[in-house]
Amino acid sequence: MLNKENDVSVRCGGQQALLNDAMQVRVQVFVQEQGVPPEVEADDYDAVSVHVVVYSQQGKPVATGRLLPDGHIGRMAVLAGYRGQGLGALVLSHLLQHAQQRGQQHLQLSAQRHAKGFYERFGFVVQGHEYLDVGIPHVDMVLSLQELM
Repeated sequence: MLNKENDVSVRCGGQQALLNDAMQVRVQVFVQEQGVPPEVEADDYDAVSVHVVVYSQQGKPVATGRLLPDGHIGRMAVLAGYRGQGLGALVLSHLLQHAQQRGQQHLQLSAQRHAKGFYERFGFVVQGHEYLDVGIPHVDMVLSLQELM
């Protein structure tokens, strides 16, 4: 079991090198595991987003997520061998901290159904009904950062 920040490193920003590392994780999780078409996985929002990438002790990218300028959180992914060790929470905590530093008041995301409880633990609430996105059940969720301050 990883001891989170003691056994991993976290980088946050918008550099191309960081995006390349984030894409390694996203391709493995979304494209290879879940069957998301590669042309859907990468989009124009990557260039304007803040990316968080968690690296193993060996320097391998193992978890990621992004924050768009409008407050959408997305592309949260943890490699299969690293799940259940708190890395998703580490990524989300860094994204929330960055959003607060930017002065954003509201965040939203589209959660895969199986991850709904994970986001609820951070205070996100479901908004609307379940729907399919690239064949995977999702729900929209929102969080008011004003309530966390």
